[in-house]
Amino acid sequence: MLNELLAAEGLTDESDVEHIHLLVADWQLLADLSFADLVLWVPSPSGSYTVVAHARSTTGATLFNRDLIGARATGLEKELLDAATESRSYVTRVAVAGELGVSAGSADVDILAEAVPIVRHGEAIGTVIRYSEEARRRGSSRLEKYYRETAMALMTMIVQGTFPDRDAPSGARHGEPRVGDGIFILDRDSHVQYASPNAVSLMHRLGHGGDIEGSYLAEVVSSLGAELRQVDETLPLVLTGRTPWRTELEVGRTSISLRAIPLTDEGERVGAIVLARDVSEIRRRKRELLSRDAMIKEMHHRVKNNLQTVSALLRLQTRRIDSPDAKSALTEAMRRVSIIAVVHDVLSQGVESEVDFDEVVDKGLRLTPELTSPLVHIELKRCGSFGAISSADATSLALAITELITNAIEHGFPVEAQEGLAPGETLNGHVWVTPDRQGDHLTVTIADDGIGLGDAQSPGNGLGTQIVRTLVSADLAGSIQWQAREGGGTVAVLDVPLRPDSYD
Repeated sequence: MLNELLAAEGLTDESDVEHIHLLVADWQLLADLSFADLVLWVPSPSGSYTVVAHARSTTGATLFNRDLIGARATGLEKELLDAATESRSYVTRVAVAGELGVSAGSADVDILAEAVPIVRHGEAIGTVIRYSEEARRRGSSRLEKYYRETAMALMTMIVQGTFPDRDAPSGARHGEPRVGDGIFILDRDSHVQYASPNAVSLMHRLGHGGDIEGSYLAEVVSSLGAELRQVDETLPLVLTGRTPWRTELEVGRTSISLRAIPLTDEGERVGAIVLARDVSEIRRRKRELLSRDAMIKEMHHRVKNNLQTVSALLRLQTRRIDSPDAKSALTEAMRRVSIIAVVHDVLSQGVESEVDFDEVVDKGLRLTPELTSPLVHIELKRCGSFGAISSADATSLALAITELITNAIEHGFPVEAQEGLAPGETLNGHVWVTPDRQGDHLTVTIADDGIGLGDAQSPGNGLGTQIVRTLVSADLAGSIQWQAREGGGTVAVLDVPLRPDSYD
């Protein structure tokens, strides 16, 4: 959506668009430190300005009862934006809410609007306006004072093009620390200038009982001694605020996520902020999920082994039976057990609830050549991709496709067709498996160039056909049709509605 809004205003340069994306991804931090609303305005070639993003503070009340995305600047706002864009510097205005279109409960409430141009290569590609209620800025607490000073430092860096840092690790992580979780503000020498109450509580939870302000954060952590587990090599750089990085700190059963943001002015380091969050519960749940995933993988692995054992027992039994009909029935049962084992084998290799069905089909195709006689050579080919299929659909779908391939080989190239072949001559045939995936709908065509159906309109009511019809109608809620193939042979068309969460 942001890309579309930027493109509509003529901003298409990939580097500039990426810079705005990085800013928007990180500006909740700035909104929370400012106790203010942030609105991103982008100029258009016509000289107007449009809102493309809006962030509300989680540390204070919002001044806007509605999202401003898509709004156009008029009056005082346009004058403010023009001034910031032309000067490429920080510009402020104080006006009543009514003049700025702000719904703050009263139209005569004084609002401070601070315009911060986003400067790239000497040009302002957009402007962030910070809206805050002027009355709330008077008599601020110590926490608010330090938060606003830090926000101002970050706004200065936006104008100078050094925030956000393009070299910093990008993308939100699970357990990303936020302003409200805890923040340490460091001076240029990496002393803790201010620690928020939540940040102090975090350090007490880790076992530190002394003062934090005025100390080195790295020394505070080092004092935890033997309780401190092996740490990431980037931890000292994060604790001193010298690198825009993320890391984690573990002491006993407590895990703390840390993120450092260096503060600079004209390229010179003036301090840093270190955000901290207790992620112990998140990490505990993650370990439980990993344990559960490992258990599921092991379960699929054991099921696969058991099925392979059953298949091996059926093979042994087949060798001890003289009846051709009984031998054929056991061979078919062995093949069906083997294809189910293939599905569990694929599931045992990952933790996802979906399987790469191309792999399942390809392994199933390798099981079928043993069905043919020495006088018949069948070339099996998959044309197209199935994609990811839900494990709930995979077993039934794999069995149905395997049965259709088996029917195509057995009935498309029967013994009668092999009569009359010269010594050493083989009957060559083809079977094609063609999937057509359209979102949550799958159509599979199994075609052969065998003898065809003849005068019949369906392959009959053999066990294989009954199994396919039951799987398709009952388990997959789909349909199947057989028809003659142009040029000779048979075509089976399988239509299946896949479960919505199985489409990748």
